[in-house]
Amino acid sequence: MRMPWRTTTRPGRELRRDVALVCLADGIVGVSFGATAVAGGQPGWLPVLMSLVVFAGGAQFAALGVVLAGGSPVAAVAAGALLNTRLLPYGLGVADVTTGRWWTRLLGAHLTTDETVAFALRQQKPAARRTAFWTCGIALFSAWNVAVLLGVLAGSAVKNTGAFGLDATFPAVLLALALPALTDMRSRAAVGAGAVTAVALTPVLPAGLPVLAALSGLAAVWRPRRSGVAPAPRDEVTAGGKR
Repeated sequence: MRMPWRTTTRPGRELRRDVALVCLADGIVGVSFGATAVAGGQPGWLPVLMSLVVFAGGAQFAALGVVLAGGSPVAAVAAGALLNTRLLPYGLGVADVTTGRWWTRLLGAHLTTDETVAFALRQQKPAARRTAFWTCGIALFSAWNVAVLLGVLAGSAVKNTGAFGLDATFPAVLLALALPALTDMRSRAAVGAGAVTAVALTPVLPAGLPVLAALSGLAAVWRPRRSGVAPAPRDEVTAGGKR
């Protein structure tokens, strides 16, 4: 049986380095999640099972926050689902990467995260997109679940994980990876519009909705380049036509 990642190219050194950095940052957050869950009185199996089945750090933290605050399981699931609605357009963006048999599409959907989509969309060629997606997805799934298990084991010793500021490591690494991609004014304007929209709406909307609203800011600024033959430079055109 041919696995989907066997149809990809060999991951390069730069891709392996970037994926390793993201896995390191994600692992720190995973340890924080596991330790926070256990320190909050949850059974050890709950964060481990959630990480295997859900595999969405933001949604897991949102659901855990509701439970630790005394909310019902229904409210916790609703909070995580709301935050994960941003994955719907993500799936459209990497639809060409996860094509194939039903189990390939199912596995690809499970591994669709902010990081795997970001790595895939940075590539131009289809084979490179598949390589980036599956390399990041498999490595990140492994690192996250191992880290959560370690956090559960250390939960009795680390009572207040928020005091260490571990959650700041993850967005900092993602920002460092995203900055090199902002090479033109169109990309900077689109990202700036989305960031301003999300930040402005964060105090007034529930978690997850500001990210969705930011997509409208991106769509308002981003315009696809027109296809066709580029016009000739002005000094190459004479009264009789092109030289």
